[in-house]
Amino acid sequence: MRARGLVAELDRLPALGVNYDESEAPNGPEHPGWHVDVAAAELGAEPPGDPVPGGIFESACTLVRDYEFSDHRLVRGVFRPADELLGRNMLLEGRFLFLRFYLGVRITSVVEGTREGPGGPERVWGWTYQTLDGHLEQGKLTYEVAKDVTTGVVTFCIDAYSRRAPIGNPLLRTGFRVFGRRTQLDFYRRVGRRMHDVLAAHRTGEPLPHPSRLAGDVVLAPSTSRMRPWDPIALPLRHPGVHVHHRRRALHRATGG
Repeated sequence: MRARGLVAELDRLPALGVNYDESEAPNGPEHPGWHVDVAAAELGAEPPGDPVPGGIFESACTLVRDYEFSDHRLVRGVFRPADELLGRNMLLEGRFLFLRFYLGVRITSVVEGTREGPGGPERVWGWTYQTLDGHLEQGKLTYEVAKDVTTGVVTFCIDAYSRRAPIGNPLLRTGFRVFGRRTQLDFYRRVGRRMHDVLAAHRTGEPLPHPSRLAGDVVLAPSTSRMRPWDPIALPLRHPGVHVHHRRRALHRATGG
């Protein structure tokens, strides 16, 4: 999809609602019907105590803020960096062979401060998004950077729960059942590796990457992303999941609730 089309899809997202009822969310790691995932990648260490200006913790936070941790071969993000982080809409482009899935998410929580971690107090910064109507999944995903203030070790953390959203197209439904979970776990592995590699290069003098300008005030991340010659002819699938929020609202009106 060309830049103008990506911006148009991004601009559709404010009208979309979260595509699941959070009261149905899992309350533990073994909740039937849901995948509950926790992943972590150690990024390095800096002196104990508060984050060092320009150090590993602050640099990692910059990468997470800019969605620069993503692997462009699987997922790219389109957003307006000038928008407030809390409440920001993002258009994710899932890439699989000649298919391009355009899926909406919204950042619904931002965390910043000190908490008690597994090894003692830690400084943490990060954000959480939830899936919107038309997404292939339903759920919540949190990306955080945490620093153990005692040891100085900095870690990139992923905490997520998800399940397959209703998908009307039987071919897509079958394909997602076969490849979706495998791709999801591959994504977790790749983003941890990318965070580690980018920060290692930064410590040797490489500048931190930043999203590339797509059009106007809209950017495309990660910075390794480029509009390739074959992108415009790839098959775009816009918000292919069932619009659960709209369906629920229509049912509510129909029943007079």
